[in-house]
Amino acid sequence: MERHLAMVLRMTLRVTGNVEDAEEAAQEAFLQAYKKLSRFREDAAFGTWVYRIAMNCSLNLLKRRARNVTWNAESLDEAPGSQHAVSPQMTPEAALLDAEAQLERERAMSFLTPKERTAFVLRHLEEQPVDVIADALGISANSARQVVFRAITKLRRTLAPSGAGVDATVAPTHFLKESR
Repeated sequence: MERHLAMVLRMTLRVTGNVEDAEEAAQEAFLQAYKKLSRFREDAAFGTWVYRIAMNCSLNLLKRRARNVTWNAESLDEAPGSQHAVSPQMTPEAALLDAEAQLERERAMSFLTPKERTAFVLRHLEEQPVDVIADALGISANSARQVVFRAITKLRRTLAPSGAGVDATVAPTHFLKESR
């Protein structure tokens, strides 16, 4: 568990959007992995197996939250230990611009369906191959590619500057560089 905890928590946080849900999904994943340890086939890496269980737990948690209309998840900006803490060398203007850019990225991600968000996170933030994404979402590799493509298209549309003549294909690259 200790070997895979950081990877699992990072992924569950990106999928669920808040620390409490991420911890809940990670805990559930390790509990399920322990209970199903006898079913683990050694044809895949143990980390990949746990990662898939954690992905499924995250998706299931999102589905449960979607059914509960009173649920109000907190922003990733409020997460303790967030990557977006202001650097001591950062000027106030740069810190403000960084915070605004982070809010825009989170707003853009909110327009994605849970499946699109998960596929995007796995592919571009976690750098997972398409077959792992397909496996985690329970779909074919071609369908996984389509979901990733749809997510990128939505993010481009949402993050594109509103000025005329601006190439919207730049947006996800900026998104990826800033999100890491």
